[in-house]
Amino acid sequence: MASASPAASPDAASDGKARGAVTNLPIPRYVSMKAASGNVRRGPSLTHRIDWVFQRRNMPLEVVAEYDNWRRVQDRDGLGGWVHYSLLSGERTVIVEPDILTLRRTPEANAPVTAELEAGVVAFLDQCRIDWCRVNASGYKGWAKKTALWGVDPEEILE
Repeated sequence: MASASPAASPDAASDGKARGAVTNLPIPRYVSMKAASGNVRRGPSLTHRIDWVFQRRNMPLEVVAEYDNWRRVQDRDGLGGWVHYSLLSGERTVIVEPDILTLRRTPEANAPVTAELEAGVVAFLDQCRIDWCRVNASGYKGWAKKTALWGVDPEEILE
């Protein structure tokens, strides 16, 4: 098996994260599947074996390494491999973790409920504060506790 170059440059970003040698974006970082399906390969080239196929458009993935036009990604279960960058989008999504997630009108525990989402639902990430994120899932919008979502870092703030 061919070896890949380092996943990130030695220079640390101002946010403390390493930077990708190809994109200069933070490593690790979250992205989403642009395509409805995408081959997950054992290594960063078309000659490497396909281990499986991701089959969920907008699924959040974490980029953990870069090599040329390939990104090593993993899903919420830590499973993954190398996918071509053209299959990925910078649009942020998250997956609902608890069995039922209550969305609220404002980022407060006692705010009125706007919707309830089931575990595994993929939602688009609108913004995040310290403890809460505003999400949109099939037109249902509201604020959710950040700890109930996979695809956003605990300290991440999004405007």
